[in-house]
Amino acid sequence: MPSAPPAAEAIARHYDSLDYFYRDLWGEHVHHGLWLTGRESPRAAVEQMSRRVLARLDLPPGARLADVGCGYGGTARLAAEIHGAHVTGFTLSAAQKRHADQIPVPRGSVEIRVQDWAAAEFADGAFDALLSLESLEHMADKAGFARQARRAVRPGGRVVICTWLAADRVSRWSQRHLLDAICREARQAPLVTAAALRGVLHAAGFADVHAEDLNPQVAKTWSVILRRLVLRLFTRRRYRQFLFDGGGGDRVFALTICRLWLAYRTGCFRYGLFVCR
Repeated sequence: MPSAPPAAEAIARHYDSLDYFYRDLWGEHVHHGLWLTGRESPRAAVEQMSRRVLARLDLPPGARLADVGCGYGGTARLAAEIHGAHVTGFTLSAAQKRHADQIPVPRGSVEIRVQDWAAAEFADGAFDALLSLESLEHMADKAGFARQARRAVRPGGRVVICTWLAADRVSRWSQRHLLDAICREARQAPLVTAAALRGVLHAAGFADVHAEDLNPQVAKTWSVILRRLVLRLFTRRRYRQFLFDGGGGDRVFALTICRLWLAYRTGCFRYGLFVCR
């Protein structure tokens, strides 16, 4: 059975302890890649995902953007560079903020806060748009997130959410050994279906909620990461030391990578993009 929803402190420890490995295996974009042709490099694919999300936000020049779960600020910096946006990013990880603060942006602005989005204070309608790129799966209170996002964005603004989801039908084996285990090991709340999340967003007062299933375009992410992990285990001592010489509870994420690779292939795992107005 899945454990209780993770505390913010546990999520922060997860990303802080795996900071080196996240950046070494995947780079500054801590989210799936988007393969449209299948021939893109991983770096191009993750940037392509960020650009897809920003296009869905339809940002005006100089927009005020909230980036909830901003990671290392990769998408936030793109928003600033492309649209001149003024981005406020929220992360629980001090390590992610330290890395992000070292990278300047030539246009717009990016401010990274180590702060729980659920506890953030701001005026109603403080932002023109809001982005949550693979952070909602850490939050047990989906309705609370939706209400906070609805309050944060001015009337007519957009909210775009990319999140991990459960399929509508999941076998007992897949639920126990894949989805529940993934959530426990990745410090996430239980996954919901696309229909359930759409209902939560409508209930929070959003109009025109549009959902896209990106599974075919993002599944390659975990094949690439799994190959890189195996190669580094053979070629880099730091990886072997972390996994086999006391890397702590978060070293189990190496197994989570295998579970995610399999979850895509069994069809129990989904990846959704939601556009709300």
